[in-house]
Amino acid sequence: MATHFSSTGPMRSIFQPKSNPPKSLLFLPHSCHRRAETATCRATSVSVRQWSSAANYSRLVKLCNKPIVVRQLAHKRNGVVRCATIEEIEAEKSSIEKDVKARMEKTIDMVRTNFNSVRTGRSNPAMLDKIEVEYYGSPVSLKSIAQINTPDSSSLLIQPYDKSSLKSIEKAIVSSDLGMTPNNDGEVIRLTLPQLTSERRKELSKVVAKQAEEGKVAVRNIRRDALKAYEKLQKEKKLSEDNVKDLSSDLQKLTDEYMKKIDSIYKQKEKELLKV
Repeated sequence: MATHFSSTGPMRSIFQPKSNPPKSLLFLPHSCHRRAETATCRATSVSVRQWSSAANYSRLVKLCNKPIVVRQLAHKRNGVVRCATIEEIEAEKSSIEKDVKARMEKTIDMVRTNFNSVRTGRSNPAMLDKIEVEYYGSPVSLKSIAQINTPDSSSLLIQPYDKSSLKSIEKAIVSSDLGMTPNNDGEVIRLTLPQLTSERRKELSKVVAKQAEEGKVAVRNIRRDALKAYEKLQKEKKLSEDNVKDLSSDLQKLTDEYMKKIDSIYKQKEKELLKV
């Protein structure tokens, strides 16, 4: 006698999909597909319920004697999004660190350039680095259109590649804050450095101190930007609070190192200025 199946709930429950899909997927290595006798290797993906349900993180575990990655997927209204891998997180951290060092090095170079533009008792072509000349309607740096030499310790010789620019060069020097009077003989321009008075040396020392402080402010701003970048990674669950604390500590050490560099350059320049 044939058995009659009831049309009630038990029959439907066999074919209905589970209402709660697994929060994590375990991706197995290809070698596990060949081990049909191993209960844990019968499928390419299985539900993993014993791991934490925190999204945005990847963990490395071992199964079948081979390393595999448990990737926890974050479910959003628009679907499933892939979380960042450990390699991607490390790449972001490395990019931030490289950017910080590059910007701080540029700050040191800028401080040196500013210091060189402040004249001391000896002639130096770098004193003219900030001089811009109106050349055919466009402002250009003096060193790009002329050769600058130091025939002795108290004078500079400017020889333009185009003699028609002599008057423009002379005008640019007069309107600058160098405090020197150019001597134009129609071929070259000579600059003689006057002796610095004690008061003038003190004034220039204040200028250099201000430039050093501006460099330090720039370094602090770079540190602030890096901290914001780390905090952003923490909000995205890519870095833990402890990670951010460690990175912030390393960043502070780097900041202190560049602060010391600025102090060292400043003291050297101040010594040159006050030396009679």
